[in-house]
Amino acid sequence: MEKKRIILGLVEPVVIFGKRNLEEKILARIDTGATASSIDFKIAQKLHLGPVLRSKTVKSASGIKRRPMIKAKIKLDGEILVAEFTLAERSHMTYPALVGQNILKLGHFLIDPQKEIPQKR
Repeated sequence: MEKKRIILGLVEPVVIFGKRNLEEKILARIDTGATASSIDFKIAQKLHLGPVLRSKTVKSASGIKRRPMIKAKIKLDGEILVAEFTLAERSHMTYPALVGQNILKLGHFLIDPQKEIPQKR
């Protein structure tokens, strides 16, 4: 029997788990066009995420850059997933994290752009 698919909107609350039992609940942008997921440097620092595994060349609206990559554990709509994230300066962006294809392929997710966007707290 196939596992039930989880329907995500364009923005979803996620919990990022850090070291020393630290965690942070944030809103993340769901981006099916992004191959890699990304998290803001400041959140990674606050949660003591790391070590840096390697660097990855990333093409974005702001150009081509090499970014450090880490592994992190997150909770997305009740699913606990471990995935790689690039570290980026996202303070000027609306959402401090971006969930890309590398995470979306791990779960049984469908994206519904009409799903209501959760409000920031």
